[in-house]
Amino acid sequence: MRIVVTNCNTTQEMTEEIVRGARAAAGPGTTVLGLTPAWGPESAEGWLDSYLSAAAVLDALRTYEGPAYDAVVMAGFGEHGREGVRELVDVPVVDITEAAAHLACLLGRRYGVVTTLERSCGQIEDSLETAGVGRNCVAVIGTGLGVLELEDGERTESAFLAAAERARDAGAEVLVLGCAGMTGLQRTVGEKLGVPVVDGVGAAVKLAESLVALGLTTSRAGSYAKPLPKRRAWGRAPQ
Repeated sequence: MRIVVTNCNTTQEMTEEIVRGARAAAGPGTTVLGLTPAWGPESAEGWLDSYLSAAAVLDALRTYEGPAYDAVVMAGFGEHGREGVRELVDVPVVDITEAAAHLACLLGRRYGVVTTLERSCGQIEDSLETAGVGRNCVAVIGTGLGVLELEDGERTESAFLAAAERARDAGAEVLVLGCAGMTGLQRTVGEKLGVPVVDGVGAAVKLAESLVALGLTTSRAGSYAKPLPKRRAWGRAPQ
């Protein structure tokens, strides 16, 4: 099977890092393709970036001309666009935010999310509520690091561990990596924390594989019915 993993920003290096994590989680026979929006923010941090990112990801999938794919993984933690993509494409769509939360709920009664900047916390809380898994989340805590600062592995790990302690103090029995750019960190911090750490990219890939293998895709009976036929004017990328 083939899975397209969409980055939520225009930073190609981050797409490549996300794809590496997705491929590490994928089973034999699964091909992972990365998709970077042609326009939008270089990092998604806040409401404005998120809505801009959502439109850019939708546009990237709308105009996609690569090999046919069997599922989409949306690799923007807490970012908008999930529901729109489910209307747009005819394959399963798995968002790393809800994928990580669903798996965390299988591992403990309460989970906590450790993310980047504090300004993203409310947005993530809203996304978890919309997905129906917000009630099990005891805390969404920022590390104070911007998305593009996650390249510094040592600094990221230190900041994550400090924030994770706060989440555990709040009652978290499981921790979730609250940014696709943190992919891979679960392997280095899990043992130090003594609790399971869920990576959303890996979780989404495995759930996408399961849906495809079971022959399941998005329901068209109601909320995610195909978009109504009408004229829609899409913007153009800057020249």
